[in-house]
Formats: sequence, structure tokens, C-alpha cells
Amino acid sequence: MRLGIAADHAGFILKQPLADLLRQAGHELVDFGALSLNSGDDYPDFVIPMARAVAAGQVERGVAVCGSGVGATVAANKVVGARAALIMDTFSARQGVEDDDMNVICLGARIVGSALAWEVVQAFLAAKYSGAERHARRLAKVIAAEREMR
Repeated sequence: MRLGIAADHAGFILKQPLADLLRQAGHELVDFGALSLNSGDDYPDFVIPMARAVAAGQVERGVAVCGSGVGATVAANKVVGARAALIMDTFSARQGVEDDDMNVICLGARIVGSALAWEVVQAFLAAKYSGAERHARRLAKVIAAEREMR
């Protein structure tokens, strides 16, 4: 799978091992930065371009990491077509894709350790949108709301 990954300085420590594991698992990775540790950087500078790439279909899904994961989630969800959630467990990672067609997972490097983060990302990537009628109906309402914002 072709994936985007992005993190600020607070997420950098988690992004690097996740990127390595994703590559080892055979995924093609587009790294939107940060490419080095810089305590003065800002998560929107990396997360928004990654979310735009997901929304445009340039990458299939995205992984965003900041300190808490909250800022990355807020930033990614400003992009029409990005459906991001802050995830800390494998159930939500799977369910977010199956029911809500989530395409960006957000993690907090100060909240989850690398082992749990890897399990959560694997669950996110293994999941497929179900397309069940009730989920499709709800997703259509979300997409309609996005169109109104354009």
C-alpha cells in the first residue's frame, strides 16, 4: 500500500520507527516530514500536505503523529476528503475504517508507546470499508456537509 506519513517535532520520535516498520512490511512510504528534529516546527506544515495527498488519491492512507495526536487530527480534518481520527486502540483503528471509511490515523507520541502504535497502525491498514447501507448513508451525509463548506 502507498502511504503518507507526517509528524512534527513531538511526533518525530514515534514517526521514525513506524516508518521503518511500514517499509519492512512492504509498504511504499511518502514522508511529508518532519525530516529532522526541530523543536520549532508546526504539525500543520506536515499533516495538511499529507492529508491533501490522501484526499487526492496520491497515497491510499495516511499516518499523522504529534505529541497528543489532537493537533494532527484537527489539522487533517480541515482537508476536504480526509477522514482522520485520534486512535489509541486496535478496535477503533479497525472500526474507523470499516464503518466510517477513515483514511488518516492520528497518534500521540506522548500517549502511546511504539509497540502499541505499531499494532494500531497494522489494524488500521488491514481494515477495509464495509460499504454497509447504514455506513454508506452516514458517510454520504459527511461528504454532503463537506461539499457545503467548499
